[in-house]
Amino acid sequence: MISDQFRTIKINIQFLTKEKKNRVFLITSPGKGEGKSTTTANLAVSMAQQKQKVLLIDANLRNPIIHSIFKVPNEIGLTNVLTGKTSFAETVCRTEIGKLEILTSGSISFNPAELLGNELMSDLLQRVVNSYDIVLIDSPSVLHYTETRVLANQCDGVVLVLHRERTELEHTAESRRVLDLAHAKLVGAIINESK
Repeated sequence: MISDQFRTIKINIQFLTKEKKNRVFLITSPGKGEGKSTTTANLAVSMAQQKQKVLLIDANLRNPIIHSIFKVPNEIGLTNVLTGKTSFAETVCRTEIGKLEILTSGSISFNPAELLGNELMSDLLQRVVNSYDIVLIDSPSVLHYTETRVLANQCDGVVLVLHRERTELEHTAESRRVLDLAHAKLVGAIINESK
């Protein structure tokens, strides 16, 4: 049943990506502990299993978890690419799940907002977008961290993950306001019911 739901979400996103311009999506949530990273990982796997070439980027530089979910190393990753210590090609991690590739967070950054708001992040997204059918970015919560707002502005769309029991209605409304102020395009929400 869960995989069917992710297939439905995938199909809905495919409608958004009919225009080849819409291929970079930021996944965020109003707060912490709402299942955002797990949802992003499941969505990436679901898409990769349907023969799509998917890049999953862990841009949660404060509390990265994607490398743990997929059990891949995180010595080098996004932060190392953005600081010029490694290239994207030598840093991206190929998986055995369809055409799924992962760019982990990399070494801890002391100023995530500055790093992700830098032109280098925008340049990276422009460089990689044509090599993938879709790029999914896991980010920190939009209400707690400014880098998510900065990053949202660089993406084709934002998907908000809400937890049926934990997410408060006013936090959902505030998230929308914050994304509007960032000139980000909110394309939908996923309601998570996990315990």
